[in-house]
Amino acid sequence: MAAQSPIPITALSSAAASGSGRAGAAAAAAAALPMLTLYEISKLLSASLSQDATLRDVLNVLSSYLEMRRGAITLHGEDRVLTLVAINGLSLDLARRENGGYPLAVAHEVRRANMPLVVSRMADDPRFAAYARQADPSEPDRVSFLCVPIRAGDSVLGTLSVERDRPGGFDDDLRLLAMVGNLIGQTVRLHRLVAADRKTLLADQARREKLARAERLSGGRTPRFREIVGRSPAMVGVLDQVRHVARTRAPVMLRGESGTGKEMIARAIHQVSPRANKPFVCVNCAALPDTLLESELFGHDKGAFTGAAGERKGRFEMADGGTLFLDEIGEISPTFQAKLLRVLQEGQFERLGSSRTRKVDVRLIAATNRNLEEAVSRGAFRADLYYRINVVALVLPPLRDRREDIEPLARHFLDRFNEENGDSLAFAPGALDLLRACAFPGNVRELENCITRVATMVRGEVISAEDFACREAGCLSSVLWRETEGPTQAIGGMGAIPDMGPRPAPPPSSPSTCPSGKGDCASCTGDPAASGHPSETSTPPEANVDPTAGGGTSGRLPERARLIDAMEKSGWVQAKAARLLGLTPRQVGYALRKHGIEIKRL
Repeated sequence: MAAQSPIPITALSSAAASGSGRAGAAAAAAAALPMLTLYEISKLLSASLSQDATLRDVLNVLSSYLEMRRGAITLHGEDRVLTLVAINGLSLDLARRENGGYPLAVAHEVRRANMPLVVSRMADDPRFAAYARQADPSEPDRVSFLCVPIRAGDSVLGTLSVERDRPGGFDDDLRLLAMVGNLIGQTVRLHRLVAADRKTLLADQARREKLARAERLSGGRTPRFREIVGRSPAMVGVLDQVRHVARTRAPVMLRGESGTGKEMIARAIHQVSPRANKPFVCVNCAALPDTLLESELFGHDKGAFTGAAGERKGRFEMADGGTLFLDEIGEISPTFQAKLLRVLQEGQFERLGSSRTRKVDVRLIAATNRNLEEAVSRGAFRADLYYRINVVALVLPPLRDRREDIEPLARHFLDRFNEENGDSLAFAPGALDLLRACAFPGNVRELENCITRVATMVRGEVISAEDFACREAGCLSSVLWRETEGPTQAIGGMGAIPDMGPRPAPPPSSPSTCPSGKGDCASCTGDPAASGHPSETSTPPEANVDPTAGGGTSGRLPERARLIDAMEKSGWVQAKAARLLGLTPRQVGYALRKHGIEIKRL
């Protein structure tokens, strides 16, 4: 059959009528049959959502219009195994039998090769021996087998096969079957996408119903905060306050030391609030100077300043309808505080370089580790702005006040490290005991860094207490706090290292020479409290702390006289003096340099 140009469907009747005789009309009708067949098949594929019934109708159209005998369609599922899904001219049960059934091995070959297959005489091919006898027992030699892959893009989803009772001239048939196979492939892919989306929607609905049931059973105390790891009473109390605060529009002030998770709590407030589907925008006020902070928060118009090539939305506009989190709000200057006050009171502002007033609906959550009350009393922070942002205050407890959370937090950080790096590290019991005894002045952030550091450097699969840096005097955080004058003074928003336990009573003093030479120390007066210099026999303050607690000791370095006395007793060997003072050799070396003490060579 020679290939001809497609004929529009509306012109079929006129083309047939305009023929010069019966032969011309028959030729025109025969030429139009492939187009009619594709048209009917496209209507079937686009009209039904029942895949199996639609595929059977496609085979019936091929049989009716093109006089093709039995047709079959195979598809593979998620297991990549071909299955016969539709057939005409034979029942599906008979076609799926092992003996005399449809030859799936041939379909596998077509799918793997992604090429059409033509068998001119099925009776001569042993693969079709039993199956061919069912085709036409009277004239089995005339039956041919044509099979094409069903494609969807670059994927082969299955095969389409038909049988014909005339030999030769298969090129046109293969082209038509290939087009039908492509139509079937696109339809099957669409059905599978719809099924996958429906499955996802059902799973989401089931999950929401489960959460709703849990909320009803728990008296409305959900949703639970899966991102926040905390089971201590202090953290449970904070989360309970978050649930009550989130349902309102009131501004929230988060107070707490650095590293306690203020931004995570701010996100939790947003996620359980009615604004959860609106933007959550964060700004670190300490990271930008006033000029850039004003542009960052309010935006600017084109030409507002040098380099402003176009207009830019500010964070207030980005957060319209949602939540704006201002971190480190205590760091902004008094000049910018006045500009911020208006937008917080009225919800109105102007971009830089613009006179147009814009109005936004933003819920404000601010955070600081500063003492704002002291700043207000000193005039460093505006009192009116303080009262505007400090409507509902949530105080986040430091990690040392919720030691029950140290172990689950450590396991959470280690699990995340394992997932990111493909490891399977675990804690030994001694390692968890060491972590629970540490003060962690940097709070959760310091704990996270500690776990990441030890997980990176450990050599085995189990992290023990000896693997931590504090056991080798390598904990830089503990060095920072020991070298700080005034151990109770917070630095950079971090809390002071607390006393890890009661101090033991000092042993009875014994006569000795006063290290200071003034005769007014505890040894000379008999009163340990009468001197600022501990005696030789009294327990050094650094020795009163459990050496496993966060790297050993905490507090001030030894005084000059006591340091010289320890060096004299140890023969000016720094390691021995460190053992006497309860310090590390590195700390003793730093103290010697600090006090300008020259090391004697004996």
